[in-house]
Amino acid sequence: MDSSNNAILNLINHKIPDFISNDIIPYTDTMMIILLIICGFYYSFLTRFVQFRMLFLSFKIFRENVTFSKEQLSPFQALMVSTASRVGIGNIAGISFALSSGGAGALFWMWAMAFFGGASAFAESTLAQVYKSKDGGGYKGGPAFYIKKALGFDKLAMFFAFALILTYAYGFNGLQSYTLTSSFEIYYKMFNPNSALPYNESSYPIVIGVILSLFGIWMFFSHHTKIGKVSSLIVPFMAIAYIFLALIAILMNFEKFPLVFKVVFENAFDFKAIFGGFAGSVLVIGIKRGLFSNEAGMGSAPNAAAAAFTTHPAKQGVIQAFSVLIDVIICTSSGFLVLFSAAYFDLGENGKPLLTAMPLMQEAMRGYYGSFGLHFVTIAIVLFAITSLIGNYYYAQANVKYLSESKLAMNFFRITAVAMIFIGTQINLNLAWSLADLTMAFMATTNIISLLLLGKIVLKVLDDFNIQVKSGINPQFSATKLGIKNAECWD
Repeated sequence: MDSSNNAILNLINHKIPDFISNDIIPYTDTMMIILLIICGFYYSFLTRFVQFRMLFLSFKIFRENVTFSKEQLSPFQALMVSTASRVGIGNIAGISFALSSGGAGALFWMWAMAFFGGASAFAESTLAQVYKSKDGGGYKGGPAFYIKKALGFDKLAMFFAFALILTYAYGFNGLQSYTLTSSFEIYYKMFNPNSALPYNESSYPIVIGVILSLFGIWMFFSHHTKIGKVSSLIVPFMAIAYIFLALIAILMNFEKFPLVFKVVFENAFDFKAIFGGFAGSVLVIGIKRGLFSNEAGMGSAPNAAAAAFTTHPAKQGVIQAFSVLIDVIICTSSGFLVLFSAAYFDLGENGKPLLTAMPLMQEAMRGYYGSFGLHFVTIAIVLFAITSLIGNYYYAQANVKYLSESKLAMNFFRITAVAMIFIGTQINLNLAWSLADLTMAFMATTNIISLLLLGKIVLKVLDDFNIQVKSGINPQFSATKLGIKNAECWD
């Protein structure tokens, strides 16, 4: 009996994840990365780099005095929901992992991905606004909606919605809770130095799992506007505090600046290393971690963008492009915290850092700030993970609504989403990580192909917005005037 159980566990934790990671994901990743680059270039040049051209306009949009109902999200709240998902464990542990496994050059390719990705974020969020639908007194929308309404591909829209639910509610949220729980392992060892019991077999993960699950119940079974309000409180505070501490650490070690940039650029353009092992190269790791972090073009943020009340779809597109910049700043802060630390240059026999992911970041922060740094980065992980749980759930919820209006289906989804949070704190999620990577690739590829087919609509909406901005009036949108069909919220 024991041997059969061990065989099943080995299959779940090792053989299946290894098969997916080694035999399937390299092909889906390569296709996704090529399409991401094409999409970023296409929309950057089509919109004349709207992500930079209208950057300062986003601050004006934030200050607009817009009247919206309690069932709707404000543009700022929609930004915070999408930023809550973008700014998560991927910005801390994910960046640390990318640098330790792929090399310092991964940071450069994250920058490059974000540079062009902002235009993709503008396009997908603008389309989500154009083709949104009524949801009681509020709105719902996202790629599934514009794939169906603008392209007429019903089955592809359902496929996208299903892939997103699997990726965010079960894959990414399980990973968020797993990584959050593992960040407390250092404290377990600190307080139980003589314990023979491993951390994952102690009572700590169960306690954390129960607390996180209760939080999930409170958030997931409440009205979706509470998600926006909680995110708008936690995200700005934590992001500013994290960036501030990173800036101080960099200034404390400013003399290392030339060395760090040299290492980043030399490693980024080590073409022999890139093409010698493309699937695991610094370029692929950098782009993948950049995508996991900023989500530009993936098709996730439009689900939050569609819920915002605004007078013109392009306004929310501009705001979501700005969200990518926020993510880049936080990723860069994490990258520099690692690269400026002594822990990064403590190498093993393979020439890579001895520590990786969370332990590397925790050790780096302890090197800068002592025990305060260790505690702060743990708190940051907890709060970023919590806001990511919220944002990821919101995206999945919007797509459950697309597939079914049944309250029974929604409640079943909520229960299983909470259960996944608890499960994530208890087990090794190699399988969840592999499946999430796979479904993310399918989801992103579906969205990018759809975006490339809808460039004319995006350009038409953007031109209408530009004309009104130049005229000095507050842009108002009319789908009928522009000849755009199936945009019932704007008629």
